[in-house]
This record gives sequence, C-alpha cells and structure tokens, in this order.
Amino acid sequence: MVKLHKHTEPDEIAELDGPEDLTLHVSADGTGTDVAHPESDENDEKVYFMALGGLEHVGQNMYVYKYKGKYIIVDCGMGFLEEEIGAGDVQYCDTKWLEKRKKDVVAFVVTHGHEDHIGALKYIWPKFRKPIYCTRFPAEILRRTFRGIELDFDPKRDIVEFDATGATLDLKPFTVETFHVSHSVPEAQMLIIKTGAGKILHTGDWTFNDGNPIEPETDYARLREIGSDPKLLACVCDSTSSSRQTPQTTEIQVRETLTEIMRNAPGRVFVTGYSRSLARIKMFASAARAAGRVAAIKERSNPNPVPYVGLPEFREIGIEFKYLNEDDVYLHSEIKDLPAEKQAIFLTGSQGEKFAMLTRLCRGQVKELKLMPTDTVVFSAIIIPGREQDVSFLYNKLAKMGIRTHTIYDTDHVHASGHAGRPEFERFYDMVHPQVSIPMHGDYINEMLNGKMAMERGGAKHMMLVRNGEMVALADGTEPYVCETIDTGFVVMEGETERSANDQVYKNRKKIASNGAIFVTLPVDKRGFLKGTPEVSSAGIFESDTTGFMKRQIQIEITKAIDGLSKTERKVQDNLVKAVQVAANKVVRASLGADKKPQYSVHFVQK
Repeated sequence: MVKLHKHTEPDEIAELDGPEDLTLHVSADGTGTDVAHPESDENDEKVYFMALGGLEHVGQNMYVYKYKGKYIIVDCGMGFLEEEIGAGDVQYCDTKWLEKRKKDVVAFVVTHGHEDHIGALKYIWPKFRKPIYCTRFPAEILRRTFRGIELDFDPKRDIVEFDATGATLDLKPFTVETFHVSHSVPEAQMLIIKTGAGKILHTGDWTFNDGNPIEPETDYARLREIGSDPKLLACVCDSTSSSRQTPQTTEIQVRETLTEIMRNAPGRVFVTGYSRSLARIKMFASAARAAGRVAAIKERSNPNPVPYVGLPEFREIGIEFKYLNEDDVYLHSEIKDLPAEKQAIFLTGSQGEKFAMLTRLCRGQVKELKLMPTDTVVFSAIIIPGREQDVSFLYNKLAKMGIRTHTIYDTDHVHASGHAGRPEFERFYDMVHPQVSIPMHGDYINEMLNGKMAMERGGAKHMMLVRNGEMVALADGTEPYVCETIDTGFVVMEGETERSANDQVYKNRKKIASNGAIFVTLPVDKRGFLKGTPEVSSAGIFESDTTGFMKRQIQIEITKAIDGLSKTERKVQDNLVKAVQVAANKVVRASLGADKKPQYSVHFVQK
C-alpha cells in the first residue's frame, strides 16, 4: 500500500493535524508530482532508504539502504517493550521481508554501541550471517555478548573493526565513509553512504559536546566538507531532542555539579546513569577525587558469570581501551569499609529497570548494601520515554526513605545529553545542506522540527517524514518519493520463543487484562445433555471461585441456555460454547456494564 504525500510550504507545517494517515512530503517550492511505483533493479540509478524501526519513536533503530539490488543494514537495535502487550523480555524489528532478500544483503554497519543500535544483533544476525562493521568499542560488546549466549560466530571474520577516527569501507556497490561525532558513548560515527546516485549523510546519534574528557571533539572539518558537497543527496538525521531549546550541557559541567553535590553530602553519594557512558564515569571519578572521596562501581551481588555485558564489564573495557585508568574507579567491595563521607558509588538503575542495582536497593533486595537516610542519590540521566512509571517509583521510594535526591528536574547540569537540541541543530544545518531531509529516531513532532530546520536553515529542497516500512527513492536533482510500502512490526522474545506483535497470545492477554476471563467446564453426555452443574471460575470477573452471587447466577443461566437447545443443536459443540457465552454475558454485563467483554474458555467432560 502506498500512502498519500502532501506537498506544502514549510510554514504550513504547524497547521497539519497529525500523522494518522499521512506521509508528509514537504517541497520547498510547493511543486511536484506524487508518484509511487517500485523500480526494477536493472539499470536502476536510484538509491533507496527505508527503516524497519526507528521512525516516529525512540529506540529499535534498524535502517536499510538499497542500491543496484544490494542492501546494507545500518544498526540493529532493541526497542522499549510496550507493557500493554503483556510481553516479557526484549523487543526488536520484524525482519521477515528482509530475510527473503538476505542473499543480497552485503553487511551490517554500526554507528555506535548503545543497545537501541546493536542490542538486537544477537537475535537478528544469525538469520543473515553477514559481516558486522564497527569500531572496537561496540565490537568488544558484541564479542562478549555473542560468547555469553554461546552464539556460533567467528570473531575475526564476522565482526570487522574499523578505526574510530574515520575509515572507508568497500561494500560494493556501496562505499561507506565514517567519521567521529560526539555522543554519550565512545566512538560514535556518522556515515557517508556513497553510490552512483549520490551521497547520503546518515548521522547516527549525535550532539556537539566539545567537553568530552575521553575523546576528541566531532570531526567538524569533515562534516563541513560533506555538508557543502552539492552531491549530498540526503541527510538522514537523528531527531531525538530537537525540541530542546537550551544549549547542550557538557560533561565538564556535569563534573562540576557532581563535585559540589559530593562536597556537601553528609554520607555516601550514589550516582546512577548509563553504564556505557564511560565519559560520565570518568567525570564521576574526577568529581569524587576533587571532593575527597573514593569512586567505585557497585558490582553484582552474584559473582557468577552472566551472559550479558553490564557495568563491571564496561569498566573492564574502559580500562582496556584506556578510556579509564585502573585507579579511576574501584569496586565497591574494595572501599566498603571507608567512612560513608569518603564513598562515591556509581550504579545501574537510572531507568528503574527491574533487576538494576538501584531498584533492588530500593526494594531491600541487596544483602551486602543497604540505603541509609544520610545517603544522597543522583540521577545523572534523562528518563527514556516509556520508563516514567518505573523511575517515579524510585523517586517516591527514596523520598519516603528520607534520602536526598538530585534529578534533571531540580538540579542544573546533572546530565549531559547525547542528543542535539535546537542550538546544536542550528550549528549543524549551518554546515550541512542536503537536497533532501529525512528525519529519523524521534517522535513525530521532533522529526518534524528537525526537518523544518533542515529546510529553513540547511536549505533542503524536500523533507520526507516517512514511517517505518516506507521506501524512499532518491536520485540527484530529482524529487524524492515513496516507491513501496512494506509491512513492518516488532518481535518480542520471551525466553526462547519469538512472537510477533500480532500474535494471538498477546491479543488474548490484552483482552484478559482489560476484560477478564471466564472458564467453564461442562459435564455432558455424547448427545450434548448436561449431566451435572457447570463448573465456573474466572480471572478478574468475580472474587471467589467457590462462592458468590455472580458465580451462581452464571451457572443457572448456562444451565437454562443449554437446556433450551434442541436435540439437533446440542450435538454441535460450537452451539454449546455459544450458549455459554451468551448466558454468561447476560450476567456479567448486568453486573459490570454493557462494555465488559470477557474471554471465554469452555472445556467439555464426557459423562
């Protein structure tokens, strides 16, 4: 299905109703023709962009570029679980469409080492087994992760490292150039995807944070060079925080804030943040020294190896790659006997994750460490969309325990974002002037703001606000258009089982969660006559399975309904099931409202 494109002036954007049934194509001069048709690969001089995940939301980044019938995949990340589906472990993109074309997939290219960009590789890579190109930091994370889950791979052949300061990758028919950009994790890269149809700048996640203590600043010279190239066909750009109006906080400012907090705190200071943010851990350690404290991370309670990479492993990687010194950050077990006012402890849990250390401390689940009213807890992180409820639990729990907290809501410069806001975007589009803007990775309004700045400040002639699954055709000097739309979705891994978002199991869970369920056992003979009282129980409908007015009324109505069937009708079990549902609904809706629609499960016992 191909969706409508709307051509409009940039200053009309604010008047649009919303994204419900609209792929927004803004053309700078308001002209153009809507065309939509897939191209054959033969003699096709266009390059194509499509997202399987990462548009109109944060997380689950997975982008596909096609040229001359070949594909490269940029990033392969986890998503944030949607609680309403009642699902368990992890969520990632559905790749069925791409799997049918896997012989033409050339490679995976990774922009940086965050979970929403590499976390799904352990599930998706085995379906393709194509080389993964990345810098050493994400490469080490992937090697440890793949080994931890005993995934069969060749660490030298299947993961190909390139230099974090910049490299050129020959991925015929693509050439991909990389260069360094600031982010909240080491070695983040922007990509220049070069084809005969033109060049595309794929930013990955980025900001302009020139106060990073462990890496050089963004490669502005290369950014200006590619940004001023008339062959820059498109810019596919991170939009996460484009609505932020204030200038970027730097890691140096975070260090100064942490130092002041640590100097004034009466007891231990706990700082929670992202475990991959080695620059933040470095600043945490520097602040602790300046405040006369010793910095440590809280290691796991269980010393046994785990099949994932966590805070202790990131500390090891940071030391190995010389982003951290060995004496920057100790283990908590090494400093636990120091006076409380000498301790500074970095730990996981800034997003309220169920098994993270801060969450477990708040629940009293850590035997070797207990929170005290004299402690101070610093949340050196934003709240990721979707985690608000979990973080609110921590805020409230700590407040009830009498523990002082510092968050982005009450303390300035306690966190430096890894994503650009408006001031950084203005600098960016003063340097980068694409023909086409394709905003990515952000909710719809942030993507729109990004694209609007690309047109107003960067001089882009077209903005393509597209959805996951919409393939954009691009060629030098021509108007872009959506040529094909494929079905996309996400997959949830529960234990060892993959389920799609449309799985009937999840649909049933949602129904049960909102409407409850009734379970009926019918004792019948082979002719369909009742040979006893129906057994009735429920989930979320009535309180007791053994007593109660509603239970008894349902049994009476079911008996009446079945007794009222003809001899011919009762021989068909589907008729008995329907009679049960109608009879039970009569009681349920009279008691709980006409909109209540419980799930039914009917079992037969032959008597």
